[in-house]
Amino acid sequence: MFELPGIKKAHDMLAWLVLCFALSLLLVNTGFAGDNEVNFELTDHPGRWFDTGVAVAGNRSIAIAAPGVRVNFSGNSNTVHTRTSLIYPTGAAGMPFNTNPKKGGDSLTLTTPGLYVFTCSIHPYMFGAVIVDDPATTGLDLGANLSLINGINIPSSSDLATRLLRTFFIATNPANWQNYASHAPWHITYPNVDVRVDIGVVNLPAVLNARYGNDIALNPLVKPATPAVGEIWVATQFEETSGKSKPGTVTAVDGVSWQIKRKVALPSIKMNNPHNMWTDKNQNVIYVTQWFDKKLAVYDRATGRLVRNVSVGEAPAHVMTLTDSDLIHVTNNGDVRTDSVMELSPLATQVLRRVDIGRGNPHAHWMSHDGKIMVTPNVLDGDSTQYNFHSDRIEAILPVGGPFSHPLATGMMPDASKYYVANLLDSTITVVNMDTHRVVKHINLIANYNPITGAISGPVGALPIQTPVSPDGKSMVTANTLTGTITIVNTLTDEVVAMLPCDPGCHGAQYGAKQGGGYYVYVTSKFSNRMLVVDIDPNNDGNPADATIVGAVGLFAATNTAIDDTISAYPGMGGQGVLPIPLVYNGWVQNLPAEWSNQLTPAQRNPIQ
Repeated sequence: MFELPGIKKAHDMLAWLVLCFALSLLLVNTGFAGDNEVNFELTDHPGRWFDTGVAVAGNRSIAIAAPGVRVNFSGNSNTVHTRTSLIYPTGAAGMPFNTNPKKGGDSLTLTTPGLYVFTCSIHPYMFGAVIVDDPATTGLDLGANLSLINGINIPSSSDLATRLLRTFFIATNPANWQNYASHAPWHITYPNVDVRVDIGVVNLPAVLNARYGNDIALNPLVKPATPAVGEIWVATQFEETSGKSKPGTVTAVDGVSWQIKRKVALPSIKMNNPHNMWTDKNQNVIYVTQWFDKKLAVYDRATGRLVRNVSVGEAPAHVMTLTDSDLIHVTNNGDVRTDSVMELSPLATQVLRRVDIGRGNPHAHWMSHDGKIMVTPNVLDGDSTQYNFHSDRIEAILPVGGPFSHPLATGMMPDASKYYVANLLDSTITVVNMDTHRVVKHINLIANYNPITGAISGPVGALPIQTPVSPDGKSMVTANTLTGTITIVNTLTDEVVAMLPCDPGCHGAQYGAKQGGGYYVYVTSKFSNRMLVVDIDPNNDGNPADATIVGAVGLFAATNTAIDDTISAYPGMGGQGVLPIPLVYNGWVQNLPAEWSNQLTPAQRNPIQ
């Protein structure tokens, strides 16, 4: 059985009682199963992806145990997951721990005291934590030094360590998400316990509140002064509805009124965690991947009605079309097979073949303007594939980061001269010359960040995710999930030239057309229910360093929002994939029907001429 930390002095009875009470808040029903065992069930449900079954301070993903604890992972998900030790005490026995994607169970024994955070490498915001506590010490042991799966070692009192710990408590407790439907300040609840780190015993919430604040007033939602062309669809992946057991809706924002015009939940198919979207050349249907499932859903953009639901493979992540054929390509993020990109006919009427990219587990791919080249980030292999559809062969597979760098997303220049790969755990962006197939640069997004003190001396982006290049090729925008920042790169120099604030879990980014010329970038966040609107060049001088946030739109339904189900929880939460309609990237924009093309300026219709 678990023992309370030893009390070394009899007269410390009052301190002992206080500590017992604090620990009881964590120990009662935290996944501690008796006989020194912890059980996590991996699920599809927001916040409790690693589920102990009961909540502690609103959190169902944390457990405390004594050394020698057996940790069991079971599956209750529609797709595969890895069990990966993201954070663990430096030098801990049996670490790092990592499995291949699977649905079945796993177990391991933890003997070294300290903090262990587990994640899924396919869905890297799934978190579960175990604190292995030495009963002979005061305070819950986090370990003097912590290691990350990619080889980084940091003191447990460092800013990077506490920033990661804060992210854990935000991600795993929906009550800690930023809710712009409420007028209340943003409050984050932490377990009120003392923890032992490298500098001694400290109070956990006191440290986190002192470093990052709490009860923070949220900025009001503001409509951009200049309308957008068309509409913006957002995968509000965590929003739950009463007509199905799985989470997720897709939300449409009207670019003129900036109102929520429609939500699509597709309860008839139990649409499961809609993650990313694309459209056909006529902008009539929307393809949406179900990341915690095996399906690609197709629905009518104008009505929200289901067209079809197609099996494609494990954990389909992103979907795009070829500009010259309108063929659809879906990355099976959970598929370890080398032929892990699925090719479908236009409108997804038929699965045609599996495309062999030489690797498994691709995530956010990108296509060239001429329908010739596809580039994929291969998450578990730390490399990227460049594939030629015209010759039907792999042109190159290049390493883009270190071990467990976790390449997650790509962006491509509109002339297919180079492409970019966002490496999540390295916090870098790799620049690849597409003609020579050589890495020409690594952009270090945390060069201006001190991981020990937290000092920031310039633009910073930790844990980058989506990173699209503008249709005119002048800028690249990256959503950075750990720092909650948006970084802007000048593609002429491949230097980071600006940083803008974002919400916790900053994730999705795409360019869309602004009325009268130029582009907006729409940015969404997992643990927030608003979408930011960034004017990438407000001065019309071609300088992305001037980028500024010009609006913020709530993603929760209004009274006049058309919807096919009833919202039951987490309104507008989980913003991930973004799809502006019409598509204005080079190659796609030239194929638009007149009803859309006529709304664009000549420069927007031919962005690089």
